[in-house]
Amino acid sequence: MLRARPPRRVSATVRRALTFWRRSVQARVVASTLVLSAVVVGIVGWFLLQQTREGLLEHRVDAVTAEVADEVAEAERNLDAATPVTDPSAQRRDLVQLIIQRGATRGFDVVMAGPTGEGGGRIADGGTESSPHVDARSVPPALEEVLSSPRSMAAWTYTRIGTTDDAGDVVSTAPGVVVGAQVRLPADGRTYVLYFLFPLEQEEETMALVSRALLTAGGLLLVLVAGVAWLVTRQVVTPVRLARKVAERLAAGRLQERLQVSGEDDLARLAQSFNQMATNLQRQIRRLEELSRVQRRFVADVSHELRTPLTTVRMAGDVLHDARQDFDPTTARAAELLQTELDRFETLLADLLEISRFDAGAAVLDTDAVNLVDVAHRVVDSSRPLAATRDVELVVEAPDRPCLAEADVRRVERILRNLVTNAIDHARPADDPGAPARVVVRVDGDDHAAAVAVRDHGVGLAPEDAAMVFNRFWRADPARARTSGGTGLGLAIALEDAHLHGGWLQAWGQVHDGAQFRLTLPRHAGEPLRSSPLPLVPDDAREVAR
Repeated sequence: MLRARPPRRVSATVRRALTFWRRSVQARVVASTLVLSAVVVGIVGWFLLQQTREGLLEHRVDAVTAEVADEVAEAERNLDAATPVTDPSAQRRDLVQLIIQRGATRGFDVVMAGPTGEGGGRIADGGTESSPHVDARSVPPALEEVLSSPRSMAAWTYTRIGTTDDAGDVVSTAPGVVVGAQVRLPADGRTYVLYFLFPLEQEEETMALVSRALLTAGGLLLVLVAGVAWLVTRQVVTPVRLARKVAERLAAGRLQERLQVSGEDDLARLAQSFNQMATNLQRQIRRLEELSRVQRRFVADVSHELRTPLTTVRMAGDVLHDARQDFDPTTARAAELLQTELDRFETLLADLLEISRFDAGAAVLDTDAVNLVDVAHRVVDSSRPLAATRDVELVVEAPDRPCLAEADVRRVERILRNLVTNAIDHARPADDPGAPARVVVRVDGDDHAAAVAVRDHGVGLAPEDAAMVFNRFWRADPARARTSGGTGLGLAIALEDAHLHGGWLQAWGQVHDGAQFRLTLPRHAGEPLRSSPLPLVPDDAREVAR
């Protein structure tokens, strides 16, 4: 049974949205402008709604209080002009019915309670008269409390006016204003309270209309602001994007690319400056390329041209070296020194030719499945005579299993030979020449990479020298002699060989605590490296021990 995978689609969509958000300045500017505009429009809209609401209610309250004052005055005049009545209930009923009739035509309801005094006159006590289908409980108790004592002024408050059915049950409520006024009946001389309930339906509809208008206007304004922000930022972002594309083409080697300049504004001046910078860079790069080409050609030509005289000198040196037994001791020693320097000169010439191949991009790999454990043992065995002359112990620490990698075995051996030879040359501490010296070659591998680390405990390297040690002809101490006959190009060639494999050649060092060089190769040619099976900083380093 197949299962749908909506979460992955959602996560992919979210990732694309986040990527677009991170990369698009225009989107962030428009979104920020839209959010700020929405906040401003919301605050202004809320303020306008509040002002409109307060204005409508204030106007309505003024109108209803004036109308109530007229109704009360009219009722008092009718009572004063009426024929004396001895029945208070009849007089009260006639008064209320007259006001209810006028309220039915003028849009308000009436509730009459009383008489007041001695804790009576409350609606909850009963005996009230009211307009049909109006809930007398719509009058707030707080207003009843205010009108429970004699006063000449009317009082008002907001409320919810309930509408009842024939059975007296409340079926709906609506906002309204209730105004209370006291009336004195001549029949019994007691005070009664008239409550006038005015609905606020028209004001509510007006507020709804105003709210819809503000929401519509606010929405249209936000859309307009977003469009304006998009257009404005596009005028700025588009030239920047074009500049980015041209910069990418320049970085890819297309040095003839330039920006189009139109106008005289700041962006046009920026484009002119960019084009001028690109022209200067192109001129400088071509000059450096020409200089580099001349240097590579010079190194290659000199290396090739030196081979013929070097061969002649070598032949003469061999003759002198073979006949040194017939010379006096001084001349014999000179013949031996000549032979040694000729060997070193030939090595230097070979290294120069190899460097020129790397510079010309002519170096190629002859890959095969290589077991780094076997290579390490072969290099160490071939280096033991040199180690014996320096009184240095060579140790190989490797697992029982093979550590395979697709590599050029000749170049890998050359890398390890350079590392082991350098370790032998620097294995003994400079401040204690009699101390025992030991060089450890560690080999390990995993499913993705194979590595070899060469560790010595000699003079060491300063941390800032670890990256410069692979420079051509570089030495940490220029006054230090090369006792093993190095040319100064071994580590530079080793680094180029490692890069040719897609591998790493890294160095760690600490003064008076030795150094460690680590070669890491991918198990399969062309695969990127993510980690190494061996640590770059050895476990016995003092900074790790701390």
